[in-house]
Amino acid sequence: MVEHVGTARTDAELAVLVAQARRRLHEGQEALDLGIVELEDEGVPQRPGLITSKHSGLLWQVLTQAYARLGFDAVGDEAFAQLVLARIIEPTSKADSVRVLNEIGVAPASLRTMFRSLQRAQERDYRGQIAAACFNHALSSGDVSLVLYDVTTLYFEAEKEDELRKVGYSKERRVDPRVVVGLLVDRHGFPLEIGCFEGNKAETLTIIPIVKQFAQRHGIADMVVVADAGMLSSSNLRDLDEAGLRFILGSRVTKAPKDLESHFRWHGTAFTDGQVIDTITPRDQRGTAVKTSDPARRAEPVWDPAVHAKSWRAVWAYSRKRAVRDNTTLTLQENKARAVVAGRRPPGPHGSSGPATAPTSSTRPHWPEHATSSG
Repeated sequence: MVEHVGTARTDAELAVLVAQARRRLHEGQEALDLGIVELEDEGVPQRPGLITSKHSGLLWQVLTQAYARLGFDAVGDEAFAQLVLARIIEPTSKADSVRVLNEIGVAPASLRTMFRSLQRAQERDYRGQIAAACFNHALSSGDVSLVLYDVTTLYFEAEKEDELRKVGYSKERRVDPRVVVGLLVDRHGFPLEIGCFEGNKAETLTIIPIVKQFAQRHGIADMVVVADAGMLSSSNLRDLDEAGLRFILGSRVTKAPKDLESHFRWHGTAFTDGQVIDTITPRDQRGTAVKTSDPARRAEPVWDPAVHAKSWRAVWAYSRKRAVRDNTTLTLQENKARAVVAGRRPPGPHGSSGPATAPTSSTRPHWPEHATSSG
């Protein structure tokens, strides 16, 4: 416990506070060495204790030890390590990282050395060395039989595009040049492989290069790739399947699928929280010629890759919490639409952007989410 004793303005006042502090210490308790030297007879300090510098030794020790334990020190670049760890403390520019290091009491490399870090990283293949260290760490603490993939976009305050930074599709309708970054992680979220793509490259076209690069780098022949529905197109699924890689594709459905016709007929549309239904779904979602299930049969079809060569395995899971949330959102949209039809509110951004009519909440069915997989 740290306790403030008081503030002294003179040596005499300081002597009184030091005496009070000593009386509050328990037997065996140590005091911080502030460089105060006392006279044996009078007990008056010869000079007050002053803090002339600070050093965040514990913080820097924890960061450097973690950096080394992960194997990143194999890069052998002290300035690069400082730049990485400084940005963990405070994400900022390379130039401002020098300030961060100075504030925690670490002697930084020169600013010019910091600026050249990206050039060294490219010339010496830091990405490959760090990727190997990440793989070894993930393998020693678990396994890489299941990996997850997703992307993000990084925007730049640049007026013109270049070979990498390009304007692409943006959900926020931004027109700034950007890059697309794809990241592959293990089941615990630990990074394994990263890639950078042109800003106008479709997100669905990034997963195959990253997965193949990861598999080839480490000689992996069998693993399961997990991604959301917006990431895996039908061609991506086919490429993963032809490469011998299994996958799990998570998706939210917007309408009751035909895959569950048999279940709806025999069991109704009511589900229990956490209920799982295992069935099959056609590989080509547009095709209707592939019959996945027979509503006349009560038993759900069991996916067999040898038998259902034109279908994937589909696992449906129901969440009561999500159903309540979706129902609330749909009811709100319905009320807005009815208000527009009745003339009580104008259409448009402040009115309703949805259809003029919608099913009532009492007749609106709920269906579970699903995950499509192979293997």
